[in-house]
Amino acid sequence: MLDAAGQAFRDIFTPPFRAVLLKCVGFTVALLALLIVGIEWTFSYFVQWPDWIETAIEWLGGLALFVGSIFLIPPVTSLIAGLYLDDIAALVEREHYPADPPGRELPTLQAIGVALRFFFVVLLVSLVALFLLLIPGVNLIAFYLGNGYLLGREYFELAAMRHLPPAEAKSLRRANRLTVFLSGLLIAGIASVPILNLITPIFATGFMVRVYKSLARSAGLRSR
Repeated sequence: MLDAAGQAFRDIFTPPFRAVLLKCVGFTVALLALLIVGIEWTFSYFVQWPDWIETAIEWLGGLALFVGSIFLIPPVTSLIAGLYLDDIAALVEREHYPADPPGRELPTLQAIGVALRFFFVVLLVSLVALFLLLIPGVNLIAFYLGNGYLLGREYFELAAMRHLPPAEAKSLRRANRLTVFLSGLLIAGIASVPILNLITPIFATGFMVRVYKSLARSAGLRSR
């Protein structure tokens, strides 16, 4: 598992994966910048205060939006990266498993659905992280256990469904729930670190493709 994680991490810095990462980060930064500028403009346009109060509110509001955007980066990146996850999985399979049958690409509508699902899953992760920061004494173990399960399940089934019907993908996950859960914990660890969480979707996809390949071979499964 750790070897698979190390290989997935190294892949991120190769040209094909780096190109996807730069697209995701670029679109994410642009969307967040537009959001911050839009909220500030709307507030200043519709709410009139004395100059010194308005200036203070703009500075404090800008700071709050900047801090808030740190927690928005992972879900927004996941939303954008969700449109490329099939491409990332195909790259890993082509580069590292050339003798295996290639996986099936998801239909466009299903790919959009996957992107939205990942957005809401990672948004939940970010909101829980923010909530726990506001409650002193809350044990972060609950955070990692919950999100290790969620992220492990989602990314594993994405990799598996490129080769198996959904029911078989879920069955394989359940049969190897401990391995998938521990893999999810690694992903949750990266997702919880600011800045490093930008690479989460690409790392997690490459990592789980390897985990799936290993488990499928052990189970004697063939792609369909």
